[in-house]
Amino acid sequence: MTPSLDIVFAALADPTRRRILSMLLEDDMAVTDVAEPFEMSLAAISKHLAILTRAGLISQEKRGRLKWCKLEPDALRAASVWMQGFGQFEPVNLDQFERFLRAELPDLIPDLPPEAD
Repeated sequence: MTPSLDIVFAALADPTRRRILSMLLEDDMAVTDVAEPFEMSLAAISKHLAILTRAGLISQEKRGRLKWCKLEPDALRAASVWMQGFGQFEPVNLDQFERFLRAELPDLIPDLPPEAD
């Protein structure tokens, strides 16, 4: 079962969770190592990790006495595919668009300053 895009984007909305994901790009980390650079409690970091796990962005496993976190890069695939759908449109050339508006609607756009040549 793939997590919904809503859950993935909600998890990505928080800067702390995005930073955690960036850290896990390097290698798997123990929860205590993930928590080290942050000025918050281990319980608060654990809540962030639970959200990332629920979204499928990371997995956690117990190794001996420590809990380890691992990035699950395939979890971003659906979000990436969704976002790439917006890349199908050509970028808007604003200068060309302004010229079009001046030519087609000169009386409706009186506040536009004259075009500088």
